[in-house]
Amino acid sequence: MSGSIPFYQKHHLHYDRGYRSKETEATLSQYQSSSSRYSASRSASATSRSASATSRSRGLKLSSHSGLDESRLSPVTKRAKPTYLALDKENQIIGYVVPIFRGSQEFATGLSDTEEKRVRDTAAYMARRDLFTSGLEMERSEQTSRRETMRESAERISLSKRIHEHGEHFKRMNEDSLMHAPNFVIKPRSHTVWENQCVRLHCTVSGWPDPRVVWYKNNVTIDPLAHPGKFKLQSSYNVHSLEINRCDFDDTAQYRVSAMNSKGELSAFASVVVKRFKGEIDESLPAPRRDVIEDGPVSEYGITFKTHIVDTFGVSFGREGETMSLGCTVIIYPHLHRYQPEVQWYRDHVLLTESKWSHMHWSGDRATLTLTHLNKEDEGLYTLRVTTKSGYETYSAYVFVRDSDAEVEGAPGAPLDVCCLDANKDYIIVSWKQPAVDGGESILGYFVDRCEVGTNHWCQCNDTPIKFARFPVTGLVEGRSYIFRVRAVNKSGMSHPSRVSEPVAAMDPADRARMRGTSAPWTGQIIVTEEEPAEGIVPGRPRELQVTEATKNYVVLSWKPPGEKGLEGVMYYVEKCVSGSDSWQRVNTEIPVRSPRFALFDLAEGKSYNFRVRCCNSAGVGEPSDPTEATTVGDKLDIPSAPSKVVPTRNTDTSVVVSWEASHDAKELVGYYIEASLVGSNVWEPCNNKPVNATRFICHGLMTEETYVLRVRAVNAAGLSQFSEESEPVKVKAAIASPTPPYGISVLECVRDAMVLAWKQPTFIGGADITGYFVDYREVIDGVPGKWHEANIKSVSERAYRVTDLKENKKYQFQVRAANMAGVGIPSLPSDTFLCEEWTIAVPGPPYDLEIREVRSDSLVLLWRAPVYQGRDPVNGFYIDIKEADAPEEAWRGVNTKATEKTFFKIKNLKEAETYVFRVRAQNKAGVGKTSEVTDPVHAVTKPGTTEIVVDVDDDGVISLNFECSDLNADSKFVWSKNYEEITDSTRMTMETKGNMSKAIFNTPGEEDIGIYSCFVTHTDGVSASYTLSEEELKKLLEISHDHKFPIIPLKSELAVELMEKGRVRFWLQAEKISANGKVDYVFNDNLLSQGEKYKMHFDKDTGVIEMIMECLNPEDEGTFTFQLQDGKAKNQSSLVLIGDVFKQLQKESEFQRKEWFRKQGPHFIEYLSYEVTPECCVVLKCKVGNMKKETVALWYKDGRELKADEHLSFAEGVLTLEIAQISKKDAGIYEVVLKDDRGKDTSTLNLTDQGFKDLMNLVFSVIANSSTPLKITSTDEGIRLYTFVNYYNDLLQVTWHYKDSAIAFSDRVKSGVVGEQLWLQITEPTEKDMGKYAIEFHDGKDGLKRTVDLSGKAFDDAFAEFQRLKAAAIAERNRARVAGGLPDVVTIQEGKALNLTCNISGDPVPEVTWLKNDREITSDEHIILKFESGKFASFTITAVNTSDSGKYSILVKNKYGTESGDFTVSVFIPEELGGKKK
Repeated sequence: MSGSIPFYQKHHLHYDRGYRSKETEATLSQYQSSSSRYSASRSASATSRSASATSRSRGLKLSSHSGLDESRLSPVTKRAKPTYLALDKENQIIGYVVPIFRGSQEFATGLSDTEEKRVRDTAAYMARRDLFTSGLEMERSEQTSRRETMRESAERISLSKRIHEHGEHFKRMNEDSLMHAPNFVIKPRSHTVWENQCVRLHCTVSGWPDPRVVWYKNNVTIDPLAHPGKFKLQSSYNVHSLEINRCDFDDTAQYRVSAMNSKGELSAFASVVVKRFKGEIDESLPAPRRDVIEDGPVSEYGITFKTHIVDTFGVSFGREGETMSLGCTVIIYPHLHRYQPEVQWYRDHVLLTESKWSHMHWSGDRATLTLTHLNKEDEGLYTLRVTTKSGYETYSAYVFVRDSDAEVEGAPGAPLDVCCLDANKDYIIVSWKQPAVDGGESILGYFVDRCEVGTNHWCQCNDTPIKFARFPVTGLVEGRSYIFRVRAVNKSGMSHPSRVSEPVAAMDPADRARMRGTSAPWTGQIIVTEEEPAEGIVPGRPRELQVTEATKNYVVLSWKPPGEKGLEGVMYYVEKCVSGSDSWQRVNTEIPVRSPRFALFDLAEGKSYNFRVRCCNSAGVGEPSDPTEATTVGDKLDIPSAPSKVVPTRNTDTSVVVSWEASHDAKELVGYYIEASLVGSNVWEPCNNKPVNATRFICHGLMTEETYVLRVRAVNAAGLSQFSEESEPVKVKAAIASPTPPYGISVLECVRDAMVLAWKQPTFIGGADITGYFVDYREVIDGVPGKWHEANIKSVSERAYRVTDLKENKKYQFQVRAANMAGVGIPSLPSDTFLCEEWTIAVPGPPYDLEIREVRSDSLVLLWRAPVYQGRDPVNGFYIDIKEADAPEEAWRGVNTKATEKTFFKIKNLKEAETYVFRVRAQNKAGVGKTSEVTDPVHAVTKPGTTEIVVDVDDDGVISLNFECSDLNADSKFVWSKNYEEITDSTRMTMETKGNMSKAIFNTPGEEDIGIYSCFVTHTDGVSASYTLSEEELKKLLEISHDHKFPIIPLKSELAVELMEKGRVRFWLQAEKISANGKVDYVFNDNLLSQGEKYKMHFDKDTGVIEMIMECLNPEDEGTFTFQLQDGKAKNQSSLVLIGDVFKQLQKESEFQRKEWFRKQGPHFIEYLSYEVTPECCVVLKCKVGNMKKETVALWYKDGRELKADEHLSFAEGVLTLEIAQISKKDAGIYEVVLKDDRGKDTSTLNLTDQGFKDLMNLVFSVIANSSTPLKITSTDEGIRLYTFVNYYNDLLQVTWHYKDSAIAFSDRVKSGVVGEQLWLQITEPTEKDMGKYAIEFHDGKDGLKRTVDLSGKAFDDAFAEFQRLKAAAIAERNRARVAGGLPDVVTIQEGKALNLTCNISGDPVPEVTWLKNDREITSDEHIILKFESGKFASFTITAVNTSDSGKYSILVKNKYGTESGDFTVSVFIPEELGGKKK
């Protein structure tokens, strides 16, 4: 709560060495050194200060953690954590109490000057009050003292602020210590506003890291984008606001703001109430919600809302990990456009809220609940509650969630309902529920995993599995939040992990409550007091130590802190000893615990222990608490006993109700698991995967008409009980109950003393046929009904009855009760009041007993009975009326314009999914009579699984009508009717029913059987269908019946002919079905053929294939071939005519096939000679051969000349190849390959001349073209060159260069050529006119191939610049100064001789010539003569050399294009004889 208190209180809460600056430490050291002197001064002034403090507090109670006597205080390094709230006598918070802190001067001198003066003033005041001061002087003195106190307080606050700022600096050095959960400094305030006003909710939130803030309206997230202009969210500097624009009635709600970070979550609430002026009520709007909802109209508007929940979800089954949606359509009448009901979802009577596991949506007429990721925690009874101003409606159904498939076969199901029972700084107790599925092996135990909120790293908390369904998790970091999951393990493997728990922080409950608590209300008053800093003492004994939980794995201790207050930093050591000994052993030797709870592990099971606790702080370790009683390590909680007396009863056709007697003396019972098994299977399946707390449960999802046994077991934290005894077997079928009341009582006829009544069948007949009805009547006198009387003692089976012995002109009411084998149901509601007077009207009375059958998406059939009262004349027709169910009365319209004489009618052209009602009117000669009662609403939808009547004709020609129903139960019956009158005469038809199929067989079909046949299945949801047997349909059926009685053999294929190997001819057909007794006659031109050398017959009776094979066709075989089949009384035949061109073509093909067969008896060509071109442009002639042997010879010929075998010929894997590496015109010719051995020979020829050679070369050109690289641009000293490379170049290849899609006319400036595999186009001295798109086209006799390049823009500029550079470099290289030659490297010459050297010089312009000796320039003189003649020849002459002329000589030529030098060495020697003379 650091964000909601002043900075000086922040400092006080964190007043420890970790946040001290150097200034503060110096101040404290001075304080400690002068503590003795100060304590003396303090004791002298204690009385005066306490008196003044009492007077300043004015009777207010000061709440503080410091409860120690001042005489016991001693200087300590840490201070207590006081609260600074001012309380009145009723303990109501009315303001803050600001403590006064002393500065460094105070600690150095004992008392400050200001305090000494105040003490003196206080003493003087006491004396004056006792002697002679007046009340006015007392008041002035008190005001003076108060002003001085306030001034001193301000000074101390200034000093504290500086200390706080230093502390904040050090806090930032370690941000982890700053992290804390969100806290509301200022909470949003509730508002009541007028309609169309704007309202703004704002709050201030602190926390580190910065919390994420979300606003909710009635627990639904507010999305400003979904309501543009309505809501506006703003956040700035930890101030968050929600602005609601132009409030209306729908904005009246509870608003919640939630702040969340990695340390926790906190919410604050505010309500907004929107009011309207009394005279501005909109009649279309609903009334404001009242606290008390009463049935009847809303008093403010006189509106009664009627709510209907339709299109509901049923009992649902899902599997873990799946997504499930539950939805209902809600109809509210009357419909108000702006009115929205309150829609809520419950699971097991607990309200659901929006979360990541469940999403709720209301579209205005449909409520949907989506369970995003099913877990077993989601199993339960789901209820939709829709609340309006007039009340509420609910709908409920159960959702079952099965375990997902285990990763390892036989592994148990995942645990469920993981939650945290107890959270402290040092540990958190995690609990869960055991799964119903153990995988066939008993569960060995459970592993608990933890994960810190904000990370994805899961850590296993226990090394060995634990069986107890609770476990204390230790090793947590204080203040951090964790989530937990649990896994079960058995011998087969590990289960899936459970759903994770809700996050929980590892901190003491007091700290958690303080973080979630509310700030003190601001009263506008600051009460200043003085509080002494708490001085540390050794803490006392912990109190009320006890063992709160003990299992064989761990023991949990709890205690209360010592009674002294004002102790900060109190921690605890836990000690244990074996009972009977006095050897105490400290459990937590290294780190003392902070919270007054502790979990001990690693205790010896079965041993008894005593425990005690010591307090400690910086002052030392206190005395131990009183030890606990001896505690034996073991599970204190026993596994519950098995339930008993399991009794199943019938419920529906897919469920049973099972009840049992609860386990005896079961402690901490979690619930029960129920299992069911088919009788005799011994395979048990769970009925619920989430424990139920009741002793009664409905097991759904069972198979109809199957017999089950059930068993139950109980579960608590210690484990699962043994199974109960198996129940008695129960057959799954709907339970029988008495029927619901009939309804819709109407009068069909009335005479002076009798009335004929009619009514409608009950909506639920109770699972058994209705055996009859009982009618009661009572007289109504002046609106007061009399006593009921029985009209019939014996039940009547019809839904119409004549009540006699009535009194004329008297009024009566009636009620009807239905009966079945379960008994007589409750009576219907009393009918309307009817007057008993004789009808004299001419028109007929109302038809009755309207019944609807064969409901489909676009049609249905309406049945009725003729009126009892005929009128003056007999009834001669009926009219049917229709309207939509929710349409007004004036929407009735006629279905038929012409009266029908029948008492049934098929109504067509309905709108799919529309709901309709119907009524019928009868007519006679006098006119149209009264309307019948209106039918119940009917939904025009074809139900899933709907079937129709199927007509069948069997092999014996018997015609039958067949109807199948998949929704049968034990009491269902098939009722066949003709023209909707039940068929009772068996002379025309015979009915047979087997299982869910019923058959109506025509005995002797004839014209008298024409009509509408229908079948209705009782005890179903109106399953029915009809079939109209017309005269045309009867004729077709009789023809099919005749074909079945006098059948033909069906053929899959007619007689056909095909050629076989060796040119043999096969005639064949295939019969679709023929028995082993079938016979075949083979006929040619009316002559019967028989088996022989020419004809081979075969009849495969399994496949129905009949064939006749001839070795060859001769001219005399031209004619008609016929196969005649007979199988019992069934016959058939098929013929094939082979004459004229058809016969000649077949004969020619047969002969060719025959020759081919003989050819292939020796070596032969499987594939004849052909060619292919490789990517390297090599031509390969190849052929595939077969039936080769070692002696077989293969010879190649070209133009009749045999080709000698060389490296180009090869034979591998039955393929002969000849490779032509670089094909040219000389390779054109006719190539031939001959295969021969002693069995024969075969020849293959390939013509590669003229067009054949041209086609080959075109293929070569195509390969060359496809191997070409993209056109590239390069520059030379002459211009720009475009080029491409190919894998192989052939001289016959034709290419065309294009410029701007036109062929280039070559000249001296634009040339093309080939260098190796490079094809190029040279543009000499290019200009801007040469810019554009260039292409090279390869011709291959077909489409060819083009490679293009765009020589423009930057490409041209770059190439042209490079050309200019190369050109300039070439010119410079060509014209630069050069020494062409003539100079030796070394010249050796005798002294006195003349030396003459000449070299050639070139360069344009003429170079300058310079001669050097030993790198120094020399000039021409008499001794050394230097000449440069004609700009080409340079000469070097020494007239008479001497030794001084020896050295390195250089000639340096230079012009504007460059410089070059030539070097030579001159060595002058003196002959030996001359040398001797000189000596």
